[in-house]
Amino acid sequence: MASRLNPYLSFGGDARQAMEFYKEVFGGTLALNTFGEFGQKDTPGADKIMHGMLETPSGFTLMGADTPPGMEHTPGNNFAVSLSGDDAAELRGYWDKLSAGAGAGVSVPLEKQMWGDVFGMCTDRFGIPWLVNISETQG
Repeated sequence: MASRLNPYLSFGGDARQAMEFYKEVFGGTLALNTFGEFGQKDTPGADKIMHGMLETPSGFTLMGADTPPGMEHTPGNNFAVSLSGDDAAELRGYWDKLSAGAGAGVSVPLEKQMWGDVFGMCTDRFGIPWLVNISETQG
């Protein structure tokens, strides 16, 4: 699979409704996963969206999720750029460059997550938030 770059939007509890709206606008296939599906079944917000992805017939990809518990949702600053794929060397190279330098920071280290992929969140030196997800290869 080639690496993918796309917007990732954060919502304050209405990600399901927003992603369904974008599906109505752009068409395509929508996949939604809740926090409860990934081990947080008995917590408040278990039915909220941990990850959503819309892939459209025009080749657009839009991802989104509800803001996780304990993190602040700030309208106007509720986006990131997502890099994803299965080429670990390529994606780790991007991560290393994006997360380095004065003013850059890591909010989630690039490491294996509960859903099985390697994932991290950082902000580059220009203040742009990035999500990097390295898919586990099947086989």
